[in-house]
Amino acid sequence: MADPKGFLNHGREVAKTRPVGERVQDWNEVYVPGSLLPIISKQASRCMDCGIPFCHNGCPLGNLIPEWNDYAYREDWSAAQERLHATNNFPEFTGRLCPAPCESACVLGINQPAVTIKNVEVSIIDQAWDRGDVAPQIPERLSGKTVAVIGSGPAGLAAAQQLTRAGHTVAVYERADRIGGLLRYGIPEFKMEKRHINRRIEQMRAEGTKFRTGVEIGRDIDAAKLRKRYDAVVVAAGATVSRDLPVPGRELNGIHFAMEYLPLSNKVQEGDFVQPPITAEGKHVVVIGGGDTGADCVGTAHRQGAASVTQLEIMPRPNDDRDPVSQPWPTFPMLYKVTSAHEEGGERVYSVSTTHFEGDEDGNVQWLHLTEVEFIDGKLTPKPGTERKLPAQLVTLAMGFTGTDQENGLVAQFGLDLDARGNIERDADFQTNVPGVFVAGDAGRGQSLIVWAIAEGRSAARGVDRFLTGVSELPAPIRPTDRALMV
Repeated sequence: MADPKGFLNHGREVAKTRPVGERVQDWNEVYVPGSLLPIISKQASRCMDCGIPFCHNGCPLGNLIPEWNDYAYREDWSAAQERLHATNNFPEFTGRLCPAPCESACVLGINQPAVTIKNVEVSIIDQAWDRGDVAPQIPERLSGKTVAVIGSGPAGLAAAQQLTRAGHTVAVYERADRIGGLLRYGIPEFKMEKRHINRRIEQMRAEGTKFRTGVEIGRDIDAAKLRKRYDAVVVAAGATVSRDLPVPGRELNGIHFAMEYLPLSNKVQEGDFVQPPITAEGKHVVVIGGGDTGADCVGTAHRQGAASVTQLEIMPRPNDDRDPVSQPWPTFPMLYKVTSAHEEGGERVYSVSTTHFEGDEDGNVQWLHLTEVEFIDGKLTPKPGTERKLPAQLVTLAMGFTGTDQENGLVAQFGLDLDARGNIERDADFQTNVPGVFVAGDAGRGQSLIVWAIAEGRSAARGVDRFLTGVSELPAPIRPTDRALMV
């Protein structure tokens, strides 16, 4: 373990963020560069010799958290990154984007602020890149087997990297013009700069993974023909169908899905546009949906110069602290959190439901009408007399996703079975009803977290490896039915 008295001698310190007035003027990551390193050894020392590390179970990847905390405390960065990479292909992604269920399960968190596991993780991997410790792992020999991976989000990339390192010839197909899936176009630059994706892609290319961009399986290439071309296929196409809001006025101009709005802003940072085709500049913006995607819309609108930003959530405001009855330790609690985007301004409104939109004579949205709601007999019910309207020249719908896109033909052409939730069914090896076709990530699990996507990609890779060779030494962090301590 690290310092036996570390948790007694040191309080919790987290990464410092840049001043709001500075960071909303650019698209760089919100954290002060280099601010973690001076404090990270002390923070890692707070990890306890707790006997049973519940953080392992809280993390879908089964990260060896006490081990790399110890190495970070001793500033043995090479050993720390080796232990970190043993279970996680992309710790620079999770260290920036994961909500850290491991910290919710930290034993220290029972009665003290938990260990800053996420900050330690990102410090280790950033040090590894700076020191040149992250090198391609080229397989010693090739198996002669070929695998197609559909989708280049975290699940697809994790599966592809694992299978390439196992000696298979892997090609990743991505329908967008760049590799990365929602990591590339769904996550704003201020949360994760895309240079982190780019250097991982270069590592994977050096290992032998091939990438095909601008190709949509089901439209550009028939899925059944793809199956005949490869020995196995991994479907990691995500849950890309956005949940809509079918209320009067939905057809007005200026109402967009979050995944219509956010990618255009990212394309500006990539140099594709000078100004985004959809912008919040000078507009009253309303974001419908209180989750992380909604917060991404809030932060993006701030940087585009919105006149005002309001975020709506139909559910009540979460508690500040864990409810020991309904959300006992070590489960992942639903708590009120203030993201960096919320620190930058705007209003958050809870327990409200949109009734309709109102537009001008040109068909542009101008007002959003809402009403307060409450739970009565377990059902959300409008509260009489609480109707009001908000100015809204730009509305983004960030209410989650309902499943895998079935309109492009991929599901039908493969002949895949779906479960009751509209996700692609799979067995314990992540194999679908079609032999040789596997599924990983949100396409099979439903909308979830990046850490689950990577875990599923690694587990599906083991299933593919076993299918191709009869045996596999690749790790499998999870099974499709696993929920660990969270969903």
